[in-house]
Amino acid sequence: MSMAVIHISEAEAARDFAALLARVRAGEEIVIESDAPAVVLRVAVPAGPGRLLSEVIAAAESRGSSARLDGSFAHDLEEAVNSHPEPLEPPSWN
Repeated sequence: MSMAVIHISEAEAARDFAALLARVRAGEEIVIESDAPAVVLRVAVPAGPGRLLSEVIAAAESRGSSARLDGSFAHDLEEAVNSHPEPLEPPSWN
């Protein structure tokens, strides 16, 4: 069963942000609006387990990855993380 989409103003969202997050976690869709078009639409991700490791491996293999979960996997993962030390710079939306 799908809940209704809730439309609120920026001021309402700022007044009680904790309550807003609680509503999102409960499954409500929230649209935060200003004088311009909607600035935020947030939908809670359903609780539950993530993908199985076997699904992740199958998806990687289907994309041509040669990664393997072997004795050096942790080292390989650490090396991959360390090869991109730059901070995350999300795009600015105008």
